[in-house]
Amino acid sequence: MGKTQYLTAASVDGFIADPDNSLEWLFQVPENDTVGNVVAEFFSQVGAFAMGATTYEWMSAHEPAERWREWYGDTPCWVFTHRELTPLPGANLRFVQGDVAPVHQAMAEVAGDRNIWLVGGGELVGEFADHGLLDEIILSVAPVTLGGGAPLLPRRMLSSRLRLMKVEQAGQFANLTYEVARPEPLVEPAA
Repeated sequence: MGKTQYLTAASVDGFIADPDNSLEWLFQVPENDTVGNVVAEFFSQVGAFAMGATTYEWMSAHEPAERWREWYGDTPCWVFTHRELTPLPGANLRFVQGDVAPVHQAMAEVAGDRNIWLVGGGELVGEFADHGLLDEIILSVAPVTLGGGAPLLPRRMLSSRLRLMKVEQAGQFANLTYEVARPEPLVEPAA
């Protein structure tokens, strides 16, 4: 089985989207095509991916269906949502809700020995991390501050769970790869 990875870009102050849930700030960074190359190379190892409804809505509103097919081909995507969403024509989508654990199992079966990509948002990725289903965080830090917005990972995760594995420069971006350890089991207080 492959790894479950959270590859994303974030501002220096730790946000993956601005207060309007927009990613436009990311595409304004000079040398952004360097990040596109990193994502393309990364995606060549992906067998399944997942995202939240807000991420899906932004992507479907800003990218035509043809671009989705160009980038992601027929790789299946699970979209976590509590509302009705319009499917992109030709995209291999599965709209789901609820506990991430059984969905992760289905994704792993489809992905086989390839990796699972958790696109975002941070709350959804946090649920995978809470269940011990996140192996790596691959973070491209952009030379931007947003002052607010959607946080990278709205969880407390101490250094005992994160181990820095790699640091690279890609144009104006700093790429950081962290290995994520499983959470410690909760210990019930003695009665």
